[in-house]
Amino acid sequence: MKVIRICCIAMLCCLLAPATMTRAQAAGAQAVPGDTYNHLMSIMEKQIVGAADAMPADKYNFAPTQGDFKGVRTFGSQVKHLAETNYEFFEGWNLPGAVKEADIEKLTSKDDIMKALKDSYTYAHSALSTITAANAFTIEGSGEKKWTRGGMAAFCIAHSMDHYGQMVVYLRMNGIVPPASRQGGM
Repeated sequence: MKVIRICCIAMLCCLLAPATMTRAQAAGAQAVPGDTYNHLMSIMEKQIVGAADAMPADKYNFAPTQGDFKGVRTFGSQVKHLAETNYEFFEGWNLPGAVKEADIEKLTSKDDIMKALKDSYTYAHSALSTITAANAFTIEGSGEKKWTRGGMAAFCIAHSMDHYGQMVVYLRMNGIVPPASRQGGM
């Protein structure tokens, strides 16, 4: 079920990307794939950073216990996971500033976790900015780890969407309306 959900989200990203490019082309400009992916990532970044900030520091260790939630990540672990994977998706792109997963995993305070999250989105945006019409759909990697830059960008955005949904559940279980769901939030 989770694979199906991720595939559906990835397809949605791929469908939204041409629509954004069409707007840029209609305005007379040549669309740059990196700009499109950065636009979509900015939407997710705003929602995720807003949600992470909305959860009080003393609730970063919250994980649901009622129902079938055995073994799920805490809220803080969800945020750290997103920060870690924003770097992992772009491994091998030869970008400066990558942070090791182990360094993020050590973080415990909300302030440090929030900084790591924001820094990871800065890194992801720099990666997305390298996507051009010439390299967006060139096959990279080898063996079972073949991918395109455009595909990896779409999957990174879909991954953010998946975890944002989980964060929303945690916020609402704590009586917090996510900022993006508040009147005028989006």
